[in-house]
Amino acid sequence: MNQKTIFSIVIAISVIALAACSTATSTSTSNTTNAVSPTATTDNTTSNETASTASSNTAISMDPNLACSGGKTSATVTPELTEGPYYKAGSPELANLYQAGMAGTKLVVTGYVYNTNCQPVANALLDFWQADANGTYDNSGYTLRGHQYTDANGRFELTTVVPGLYPGRTEHIHFKVQAPNGKLLTSQLFFPGVTQNDSDGIFNASLLLSIQKNSDSWQAKYNFVVPSN
Repeated sequence: MNQKTIFSIVIAISVIALAACSTATSTSTSNTTNAVSPTATTDNTTSNETASTASSNTAISMDPNLACSGGKTSATVTPELTEGPYYKAGSPELANLYQAGMAGTKLVVTGYVYNTNCQPVANALLDFWQADANGTYDNSGYTLRGHQYTDANGRFELTTVVPGLYPGRTEHIHFKVQAPNGKLLTSQLFFPGVTQNDSDGIFNASLLLSIQKNSDSWQAKYNFVVPSN
């Protein structure tokens, strides 16, 4: 075998060896890339779950004026106050006490009835009565008087007007609240920022509504707490 033939064989072997190395390198790179993909997908999923949880936690109410808000697990019973001279039994079952053309600022109060373990109370009785925008009670009929029951989640909604003042008292809404077969509590709700609060001998700051004022109406919140059975 002459030198020219030997040289040709060496060149051929070298070309085959280089081609084999190139194929192995390409396969290794492809496998490495495929191995990284599931890890990246897992990281994205975890990130999305974390963001979703953070958003959900942000939505929890932290209003310090509301009993059982912000994940609290216990609360004291809503304070009782005098019934006053203008209560009338037999009010209609009515959540909307507002009538078209009624004087005063429209007021919508929402909230829940809880027990002292901060569990919502379904079918709880709420009976409301109050003065009109001029500070006058309807003692011959049932204007601005009505009762309702909480829904399956313990929620209620009252539509009425902001009551007016009359001598010796600050603005207030009377109420009775009672869990099914529970104790009947009688008390009053008050409004923040009213000058007469300081001179009213019945006023109790723990019974203040949490209010947001809009141009044409007010939105208010309050959570009632009844004794646990």
